[in-house]
Amino acid sequence: MALFPRRIDGRYVMLTRQDDENLYLAFSDNPHFWSDPLLLQEPQHPWEFVKLGNCGSPIETEAGWLVLTHGVGPMRKYCIGATLLDLHDPARIVGQLKEPLLRPEGNEREGYVPNVVYSCGALVHNGQLILPYGVSDTASSIVRIELSELLAALT
Repeated sequence: MALFPRRIDGRYVMLTRQDDENLYLAFSDNPHFWSDPLLLQEPQHPWEFVKLGNCGSPIETEAGWLVLTHGVGPMRKYCIGATLLDLHDPARIVGQLKEPLLRPEGNEREGYVPNVVYSCGALVHNGQLILPYGVSDTASSIVRIELSELLAALT
């Protein structure tokens, strides 16, 4: 589960994965009680066919809520993707990357749990998305991505 960093229309909003496969959105007037999550996103692409989840809380941008996702594909390969939600109605998907933003490459495919890149969140600094990520449960790394280019790819 991951809370949005602020209320939307006076309500708390949270991403969740109720069924260990799809991404859901839940709204609440009280952050201690949640019910009736809405199906937000199902796996659509081969790199996320097994399951789809979020990588931390959504990031508010001028273009919408940037949600970093992790997709699990064949051979339990974990990749990081991105989805953009409407700023005022986060139940509406504005765009989704068709290809992973980050996938395990080279030595990132080796380790305790092979073929995995995974993140628990990111931040925006000076127009760049700063994305720390784990590598095969063995090491960690950081990548910088131009936010404007990512948002253009999502819209």
